[in-house]
Amino acid sequence: MPNDDYRGRLAPSPTGLLHLGHAATFWTAYQRAKRHGGTLLFRNEDLDPQRSKQEYVDAMIEDLAWLGIEWTPPIVVQSERIALYRAAFERLVATGLAYACTCSRKDLAQMMQAPHEDTDDEPVYSGRCRPAPGSTPQSLQPGVNYRLRVPDGESISFPDGNLGTQTFVAGRDFGDFLIWRKDGLPSYQLACVVDDADMRITEVVRGADLLKSTARQILLQRALDLPTPAYFHMQLLRDEQGVRLAKRHDALAIRTLRQQGLTPAEVLRMIPSNIGS
Repeated sequence: MPNDDYRGRLAPSPTGLLHLGHAATFWTAYQRAKRHGGTLLFRNEDLDPQRSKQEYVDAMIEDLAWLGIEWTPPIVVQSERIALYRAAFERLVATGLAYACTCSRKDLAQMMQAPHEDTDDEPVYSGRCRPAPGSTPQSLQPGVNYRLRVPDGESISFPDGNLGTQTFVAGRDFGDFLIWRKDGLPSYQLACVVDDADMRITEVVRGADLLKSTARQILLQRALDLPTPAYFHMQLLRDEQGVRLAKRHDALAIRTLRQQGLTPAEVLRMIPSNIGS
């Protein structure tokens, strides 16, 4: 029987073919679950209705299984869990921790500051729509974005199993961030936090481009009184020009390498081995 003290997860999004960078992350997640005698779950992060496609769902399941990665069914599908995310979102609004943001794309573009590094996924928000401190919690408004108010100046530190202690300062390294979209869907940050807690995940293995997302998610976990899992962030794989791998790197897609006749063992030898302790 698996050791339920360790629960990891694979969490690909079906917006393109998985590449060698994904293989490295998901193989590491699999090996760490095996090393701890634990359970590995699979989550299909399909909350981008414009880019998510069934052909990519099928490909990511087939490609990861081809590599020899095993997980415990069933597969969790985010698009089937909107009610869970909505309940968490409404709780944040009711407690005054989240507020409506009516800034247009043009407004946001004019306010954007340059990201502090090329892995920052969301520029620091100016606070234009942030209510004054002590304001009465807002009533829900349809058709607008919602942001989480971060505690400006507060340091969020967490021990990373691969990269060591990481520290970010709210309001400096990241600002009030999106948690609910005006199209009625949760942001990546909120959905991830709700799912990791609901799936009882004890360790998250993912790329170092999500380090700041981890700090944001820790704030959400605190706001929702949810547990914080352990984290293991991996250095990103890069191509010959030093550009980090993305789904546009079709030549390094797992599917492409399969079609070229490589074996799973040959693909795995192309990625660095670092599964930690």
